Amino acid sequence: MFRGSLVALVTPTREDGAVDEVQLARLVEWQIAQGSNGLVSVGTTGESPTLSHDEHKRVVEVTVEAAARRVPVIAGAGSNSTLEAIGLARHAKQAGADGILVVTPYYNKPTQEGLFLHYSAIADAVELPLIIYNIPSRSVVDMSVETMARLARHPNIVGVKDSTANLARPLHTRSACGADFIQLSGEDHTALAFNAAGGVGCISVTANVAPALVAGMQKAWAQGRIDEAMALQDSLLPLHDALFVETNPAPVKYGLSLLGFTHEACRLPLAPLGALSRDRVHAAMGGLGLI
Repeated sequence: MFRGSLVALVTPTREDGAVDEVQLARLVEWQIAQGSNGLVSVGTTGESPTLSHDEHKRVVEVTVEAAARRVPVIAGAGSNSTLEAIGLARHAKQAGADGILVVTPYYNKPTQEGLFLHYSAIADAVELPLIIYNIPSRSVVDMSVETMARLARHPNIVGVKDSTANLARPLHTRSACGADFIQLSGEDHTALAFNAAGGVGCISVTANVAPALVAGMQKAWAQGRIDEAMALQDSLLPLHDALFVETNPAPVKYGLSLLGFTHEACRLPLAPLGALSRDRVHAAMGGLGLI
């Protein structure tokens, strides 16, 4: 169910900072028309740290409604409070999401046993496919392969979004968790290399502004058209670079503003994108004919 190009959706906002539900539904429609294989709602790229709980839940609901079962929707349900994560996961289930993405708890710095107990509690509480989101650069903690293998035995824990940028990790995860454990890259630059090491797709930031190209790359790879996939990878490199020139999601939200889907500003504490960074995003998108 979860493979190919799954877009880590930006949450569109208006100039006053309020969530723009109309543009969110329009963005979902465009993503599906452009070939994205799935939608990830209210992850970090969707500004989950600065949305209220009511906003978070409403974004999930609008995304599910707009997708209308045409592609799977994975709802962000992570927190550094296990009880809060369970509440978000239960809402995702009620809203009709097809899965949940649960980030490793940030700031608390749980032990590996704490990580095991956290994810086990969520998976026990909500019967919905759960994707572990391992991103030590933001959460500080790094889930070990051994802990992931323990969790992979739970019937509701089905895969991982791996943002370690360690290309040996999917090899070890495949060995420890089995070939059926879904491995999705969380890092656009190395998405094809990740596939070569056992992955089946990418939860992509770049797909927000270049969905057809990113989905085409994943499709070409899956169908064995390796040269075509690598050519697309090469063409996307300047855009990947530009979209991470400052803290995500500021660059990609600016990029989507150029396409008319959102106001460019993120909520504080993320600053407005600097002038040089804006120029770089604009040039990269122009170079691919996106604007």
